Amino acid sequence: MSGADAAPLRIVGLADTDSYVKWAAHLLGALGPAWSPVLTVVTTPLVVSDAQLTSALAGSGLAALDVERRDLEVVAERLRADPPDVVLVAGRGPLVRLLASVVADIVPRPVIVTGLPGISIPATRKALLYRAQCDLFVVHSQRERRDFTALAREQGVPHRFALATLPFARGGVTERHTAVVGETAATAAGDDLVFAAQAKVPALAADRRHVARLLVRAARARPDRRVVVKLRAKPGESQTHLEETDYRDLVAELGPMPENLVFSTAPMARALDSAGGLVTVSSTAAIEAIARGVGVIALDSFGVSAELINEVLADAGLLGSEADVEARRFRHPAPHWLAENYFHDPSADDWEEQTARLVRARRRGDLVPRPPVAGRGGTLRAAWDRKVVLGPLDTSAAGRLATVVGIPVRAVVRAARRVRNRSAARGDRQQPAARGSSAQERSTSAVRTSTTSTG
Repeated sequence: MSGADAAPLRIVGLADTDSYVKWAAHLLGALGPAWSPVLTVVTTPLVVSDAQLTSALAGSGLAALDVERRDLEVVAERLRADPPDVVLVAGRGPLVRLLASVVADIVPRPVIVTGLPGISIPATRKALLYRAQCDLFVVHSQRERRDFTALAREQGVPHRFALATLPFARGGVTERHTAVVGETAATAAGDDLVFAAQAKVPALAADRRHVARLLVRAARARPDRRVVVKLRAKPGESQTHLEETDYRDLVAELGPMPENLVFSTAPMARALDSAGGLVTVSSTAAIEAIARGVGVIALDSFGVSAELINEVLADAGLLGSEADVEARRFRHPAPHWLAENYFHDPSADDWEEQTARLVRARRRGDLVPRPPVAGRGGTLRAAWDRKVVLGPLDTSAAGRLATVVGIPVRAVVRAARRVRNRSAARGDRQQPAARGSSAQERSTSAVRTSTTSTG
């Protein structure tokens, strides 16, 4: 490139919550020397604490000097005053829609890039609609790109998808990995059983209590080895998704805790340093563990479903029972699964190339504007979405009106969803594929519903 095209490609990341800050930091930190990245942590009610921010930046390659905290209005003013080439919008769906609308009004408009921070199978309509105003949607596997492309075509939502190796899976599968499914890696770095907790999976308090009892049993089964419950936040800290039932409280309800059962909010990478294996329902930590050659058990107690976000782990052959957890019989993915799911050849990554191409179009004045998808509710719905994102930080009259109307409606919707979830859970457990039956039977009878996340 020469002239204007030879200037450094300035990219500003915008994120607020723990998982999105970590994802954005690692994605930006891996950019080549042609890029000049900065990460702005946007103040919302769920914004990361200083401790969470430090954890998110660990190993990202992004220097702390390249990270700043700003209120939304200040972010908008700074972007308008000095527009970068690219804005990476990393957040839950409503936040992405809000920020994308702000960036879209800047002249000259920056390229708007977005994505999801982990396992994104199944592809969801919500994820597409919330990000409709973005120029590029980053996904992390060949399967994700294929599924999202098909869904976008089906829904009539034009999207451009780009591939990037999941930041936490960089370097591919290490030499410690073994392709023999169902065997414990004898060369694992440590002997901890690490449980990757999730805020919304499983969702029901009764199911989370069931997991807590399993963790206690696993600790008592091997008193000479630790069970480390890896949490996303300390008490009082926020997470991307609201965690209504904390594993600390659930374990405390069970009486005296085994001395070898401990809780940790350290970075996942540090937890895996001493892991003999990882247990989860569907956390992206499973991909991080696979990349490091650490065995995984995707707990099969609740079946396999889109709502549990564990279909892709089931396809890898990682499902394991509670007896497997207690015996620490960790698994490794089937070899054929790797290339389609997060461990593709890095040469297939094209998100930097596609972004640079869009920047060149922007500098020529050829960047095509992308209008948002018109949603139900019009102006009132837009005000509600802003209020959902900013909470008490939004003091506008429209936000107050949206609150008066929206809160009763949301209460009804959530109540209906809880009833539906309980009915689905009861129906799944009444099938022949109950707890303790084979993973294949559970997969066949699992409830396949849409994810209830915020996209």
